[in-house]
Amino acid sequence: MPTELTPYLESFLPLFVAMNLPGVLPIFMGLTDGMSVKARRKLVFQASITAFAVAILILFAGQVIFKTMGITVNDLRVGGGLILLVLSINDLIFGDYRQRGSINEDGSVPTIGIVPIGIPLIIGPAAITTIIVSQQSFGYIPSLVSLFINLGLITIGFLVGPPLIEKLGSSTAKAVAKITSLFLAAIAVAMIRVGIMGMI
Repeated sequence: MPTELTPYLESFLPLFVAMNLPGVLPIFMGLTDGMSVKARRKLVFQASITAFAVAILILFAGQVIFKTMGITVNDLRVGGGLILLVLSINDLIFGDYRQRGSINEDGSVPTIGIVPIGIPLIIGPAAITTIIVSQQSFGYIPSLVSLFINLGLITIGFLVGPPLIEKLGSSTAKAVAKITSLFLAAIAVAMIRVGIMGMI
């Protein structure tokens, strides 16, 4: 692999795991159960735009937040790693929890596109932490590219995933989500380890 592509790959992979498409897709399906294809498509784009706006704000305001609050990247690595670890354990143990919104007469759910699908389903604590750490470690361009790609994958997954998951069955979807959570836990431990070593 060319050396110049390494920052992009190293920025992409943690964010891909943090966003956890296989894990959030079954939840998205539960939230949009009973909606028409047209209404679901509108909801996907609303959620994607919301997630992108929040992610861009986090990406470009990260250094200001650090300076204002006196936070170092190692502090964030340890704190963020703990958050990721809790989230991964929570998903492994309580991953079947689902939230539901009331469906309007036209089959749409206006409010859930922003919350909880945009935030925190797509851009939650795990993704926010990963974006800030990625910007500090790899710079704006690799982080921005990885953000675009991951949000694109989320959008495509939400559009084509429900029909595919319905064909594969719920058991397969749950198995994929659990495996992804294991990788999320491993990344969390790595973040904590690097942060502690940096403090020492």
